[in-house]
Amino acid sequence: MGERSEGDRKVGSVIKTLRRFRQPQAVQERCELCGAGLSFNHRHLLEISSGRIVCTCDPCSLRFQDVVGGRFKLIPRDAWCVDQLSVPDVEWENLALPINLAFFFYSTAEKKMKALYPSPAGATESLLPLAAWNSLTERNPQLGTMQSDVEAFLVNRVGAHREYYVVPIDVCFELVGIVRTHWRGLSGGDSVWQQVETFFARLRADARPVPAPSQRPIDA
Repeated sequence: MGERSEGDRKVGSVIKTLRRFRQPQAVQERCELCGAGLSFNHRHLLEISSGRIVCTCDPCSLRFQDVVGGRFKLIPRDAWCVDQLSVPDVEWENLALPINLAFFFYSTAEKKMKALYPSPAGATESLLPLAAWNSLTERNPQLGTMQSDVEAFLVNRVGAHREYYVVPIDVCFELVGIVRTHWRGLSGGDSVWQQVETFFARLRADARPVPAPSQRPIDA
């Protein structure tokens, strides 16, 4: 199936960053670009070459809005629920994933669509059959509106769930951190799946219905 680890150093850095902005701290965080104090709900940038998530103040983050081809890219805040998505079981099986949690995004650094899933080792990549992905996007044009690198198609098909979202990339790595932190034994244990359900319950509450493809800019 071609799985390989994305690398403990990269994933560990992402998880550390996500822990910082998800949990209130006694010491105020600082913008990693200018050193200014940060609010709890501050913005994030993605360093394209490394996949590192960078905490920034609003003035610094806005410098990277609409920037194309730079070192950093501004991570959006909105999460979208794709209610009308059509993913038959056979089409999902054609994506050759070993778990029913996964996210997909286009990497400009690697010039390809990537499929990753949470695992006890972190974010693990599964080789994505291009024909299967193309079939999915042809039938679901909403997926063509995702911004490269910083937005992902997040899928939850655990148990009876059939949930599909377009979300900021840091949301996906938050899920990776939850699975990595709480996984126990071969099946993960009850705690990890309770945490995953809590994560998606929050996402359901926050996500908005995805607009028509013509109403969202397609990132080149």
